[in-house]
Amino acid sequence: MAALPGLTPGTLPPGTAGLRARVREFLAETPFTARCDSWLTGADPAFSRLLGERGWLGMTLPERYGGHGRSPLERFVVIEELLAAGAPVGAHWIADRQTGPSILAHGTEEQKRRFLPAIARGECFFAIGMSEPDSGSDLASVRTRAEREADGWRLHGTKVWTSGAHLAHAILVLARSAPRSQDRHAGLTQFIVPLPDDRVAIRPIRGLSGGHHFNEVALDGVFVPDGLVLGRPGDGWRQVTAELAYERSGPERLLSTFLLIRLLSGRAADPGARRALGGLTARLWALRQASLAVAGALARGETPELAAALVKDLGTRFEREVIEAAREHAGVEPDPGSPDPLARALAESVVQAPGFTLRGGTNEILRGIVARGLGVR
Repeated sequence: MAALPGLTPGTLPPGTAGLRARVREFLAETPFTARCDSWLTGADPAFSRLLGERGWLGMTLPERYGGHGRSPLERFVVIEELLAAGAPVGAHWIADRQTGPSILAHGTEEQKRRFLPAIARGECFFAIGMSEPDSGSDLASVRTRAEREADGWRLHGTKVWTSGAHLAHAILVLARSAPRSQDRHAGLTQFIVPLPDDRVAIRPIRGLSGGHHFNEVALDGVFVPDGLVLGRPGDGWRQVTAELAYERSGPERLLSTFLLIRLLSGRAADPGARRALGGLTARLWALRQASLAVAGALARGETPELAAALVKDLGTRFEREVIEAAREHAGVEPDPGSPDPLARALAESVVQAPGFTLRGGTNEILRGIVARGLGVR
């Protein structure tokens, strides 16, 4: 059995303590409403621009493209603090986390200069068009098709669970650009579709609380010029799987419900609550070390897909266990309209919990990826 690559213990570089202190100072001075799962539901474009002004977006992008040339481990510190505080980072999240690095890795010079500086300023938000109706986690079953035309492509199809599409300035769409073959992963291409566009319909998918961050996106023959094809036609599958290392392994896979731990810790008077918090804290520390190890692998230029899948599986299960502990020991009922921040945070978490183990790939799919990578399946 092979060892799992990408889980070499990671350490934060010198100077990150000062960076962490500056982020905490900014958060203490900047008004916002803290919420659970803020990286998905807490969109605030003005807050995103403030982060851009401080150099905390596009941190790992080169300076020549408007970035700041910082390491993934420095970005890790900033992300930890923002998520732990429940800050509203949802508007820029996808662009900063994965689309920017993907354009840097696969994009043309024109694409890099057009999109990367705006991402780093907090002025360009992206959505990801991967999931489709009736496909579940089978990403290779993409039915959205790209038809070749002179100087470009026409896209036809529907994407679902498209986070933040209603706020996005562009959507990165995975489409089938060649007929199906025995290799289902062949013939897929990524396309950058600027928004708004008359041939792109964005319809809200509302959650249990009536909130809106998911969307259905219908592509009705939208034209994409050759200059907005990301990477080479047919390389879409390889590019998407590389992106998923960024999507699956970050602190957001551990900290979506951290606000509950923080609020509960101030009320944990009885021994049962303290024991529960102690167990959660120990597990969180271990998971953080795993996430930090993946960030270290990314800093070394590696693509730790297996380790990222493992972090995502363990992390999102942990987040649901935080909710169960809070429901048992908080002594309050979930209430989104309550003046009590613990009752509000618990309500937000309960509503969002069904998606924790789905987004970024279901836990079952992720375990299959790890098992195959280890040679046990």
